[in-house]
Amino acid sequence: MASDLSGIFKAELTNTLEQLLSKSSSVVGVNSISSTDINDNQFVESKTSIDFKDISSQVILFTPTNTATKLEYFMLGGIADLKEHIDDEITDAVGEIVSNVFGSFSTSVNAQGFDDIGNIKCESKGSLVVEQTSLNEVKNLFELELALDDEKLKIYLGLDDLILPHFNINSSDSVTNDTDLSLEPISSAPSPINTDIMADAPTNLDMLYDVKLRLSVRLGTKVVLLKDILTWDVGEIIELEQMVNEPLEILVNGIKIGEGEAVVVEGKFGLKVKKIGRNRLNIK
Repeated sequence: MASDLSGIFKAELTNTLEQLLSKSSSVVGVNSISSTDINDNQFVESKTSIDFKDISSQVILFTPTNTATKLEYFMLGGIADLKEHIDDEITDAVGEIVSNVFGSFSTSVNAQGFDDIGNIKCESKGSLVVEQTSLNEVKNLFELELALDDEKLKIYLGLDDLILPHFNINSSDSVTNDTDLSLEPISSAPSPINTDIMADAPTNLDMLYDVKLRLSVRLGTKVVLLKDILTWDVGEIIELEQMVNEPLEILVNGIKIGEGEAVVVEGKFGLKVKKIGRNRLNIK
């Protein structure tokens, strides 16, 4: 049986969106769909080649206009104007997100050591604006519904027959809107609860107290073009979107867990925590 990579893909998709957009992210639905049932006219098409063992496959993400414009808007911190149409900056922003997703995806898959996969390599083939007719060429098309905080957005995932078995989808399944493909194994009955494990949970948790996590503070972010970076030199001043009076973000392993303000502690930079936890940050 082929190793299922769908769970890793969804995890890295949501983790990447959280890190780049600073928004709580989740995949709330995945369904098989026909291109004729999609009403959007334009998309950012992002192709990624995936190679492992004797398989050379390709995965395509189609990001519709509404989703693409909002992804760039969120990357800019929500302080710019929300665009109505896809332009070069939006295409670059979506391409950066997809490249990061599959970079993290390959790292996570390789860490699992799947026997039937071995070392997996993902390579971005670029992003460009395409019309709705481009989706007609995709045999296995799936609609992914994303939740970014309170925002619901959609992207479309195209898989070829080679990679399809590794996303827990039977390649012989017909494409219909009524087929629910969660991209995760489905059990016909809930697993029984091991009461012994539940009783030992507080004690077992103690074993994790010494696990080291990377704590970082985000001063600010900015989306820049590669051509601009190549012109930088010593003394260049880079203006961030963050205002001087806004709180700094506290990140643990790249995930926002709080906000604070900079202080000086015995000649070193420090951080005074102002908010921490999902409830105080209004994170769902």
